[in-house]
Amino acid sequence: MKRIGLLLTSVAALIATTTPAAALTWNWSYSGTGIAAAGTFTTVDTPDASGFYLITAIAGERNGAAILDLQPTGTPIPGNEPFAVDNLVRVELPQLTGHGFGYAIADGTFSNPFFASFLQPPTYLEFFSAPPFISGVIGPEDSELPIQFSATPAPVPEAATLALLLAGLAATWLCSSAVRARREGGGATSGTCESPRAASPRRRCALPSPRRCRSRG
Repeated sequence: MKRIGLLLTSVAALIATTTPAAALTWNWSYSGTGIAAAGTFTTVDTPDASGFYLITAIAGERNGAAILDLQPTGTPIPGNEPFAVDNLVRVELPQLTGHGFGYAIADGTFSNPFFASFLQPPTYLEFFSAPPFISGVIGPEDSELPIQFSATPAPVPEAATLALLLAGLAATWLCSSAVRARREGGGATSGTCESPRAASPRRRCALPSPRRCRSRG
């Protein structure tokens, strides 16, 4: 039992000194006329000088169709040449750049949400492209519509919090084991791990009537 306790304590200490994860998870969504998209981003954990995080992976759905892949950074989605995406997102407004992020959809279409700073007032737009893709030509299947966009980093537990939680669970397990061993063996339990019966109030009563109970000094 001592070995197990030492092991759990060591693991807690290891968690407390572990460096932060190299990736962050974000919850994102946007909507507009005939548009509803939502999912998660995976980004690097360090922003650039402007507070933007590079998106490295994406998952979710657009109008019920699954999102397959993130458009490679520095390339345009098919049908929206030559406007390359930069796949950047940040907490502060505006959350996207004028290049935005892009992704492929399971039905063969593509999407590129971005921030249109050139409009008055500035707003978010989604460029949506569908086959056939003609470079530099917006086809009748394509669209560019205003959207409401938001992205929020998912909360990440602090390493110290995880360490405290693990240490508490370890202490609870050790005390429970000690009490169980005492009950099974009929012996005394050392330390502070005592059963509730061992820590009962300092009163005794020989008869059921509470008037006959006397407090021990």
